[in-house]
Amino acid sequence: MNIKKILSKVDHTLLSQTAKFEDIKCLCDDAIKYKVASVCIAPTHVKRAKDYVGDEMRVCTVVGFPNGYNTTEAKVFETIDAIKNGADEIDMVINLGWVKDAKFDLVLNEIEKIKAACSNRILKVIVETCFLTEEEKIKICELVTNAGADFIKTSTGFAAEGATFEDVKLFSEHVGENVKIKAAGGISTIEDAEKFILLGAERLGTSRIVKLAKEKDI
Repeated sequence: MNIKKILSKVDHTLLSQTAKFEDIKCLCDDAIKYKVASVCIAPTHVKRAKDYVGDEMRVCTVVGFPNGYNTTEAKVFETIDAIKNGADEIDMVINLGWVKDAKFDLVLNEIEKIKAACSNRILKVIVETCFLTEEEKIKICELVTNAGADFIKTSTGFAAEGATFEDVKLFSEHVGENVKIKAAGGISTIEDAEKFILLGAERLGTSRIVKLAKEKDI
């Protein structure tokens, strides 16, 4: 697979707690140069980053990150605030406690409310697969589909395990036709990136692929 095609599916990510805006600027510069799908950054950097990139790059940010146990009202507020600051895409974390309690109506309602707050912007739903059983993963595919979200996303990258080939394959078999898949967490080689795409991932959350492209002087 052409490396440029892989790069076009990358959400070039920097969510380190200690990231300075100079780091974000470098991330944005590389994102524009390598024509990735978006930059994924913390909410406090969104406004300055969007002012910096303008229409040259999509800006993605996170909501309820990384644990997902914020109230629905807080997540909706975060979403509205992020969009006001210029976010083009939102990656939200579900409430895993509700999943474990089988309170699926609450999970569905929360995703629906955040999708409504997104208006016409892309919503990706982070489900943190390493904490879920296979049965729960399949159920979440149903909820994300029914809620009208645009993507189901494997991981925050902050838990014990990130994306796996098995989970992306499982998602591809169970999400609705209008739901795309984002693999995130631990994607560190071009070969793995290509395999995730071949298994059905439309987006890749990673910082490593752009670094590899720079090393190869692509």
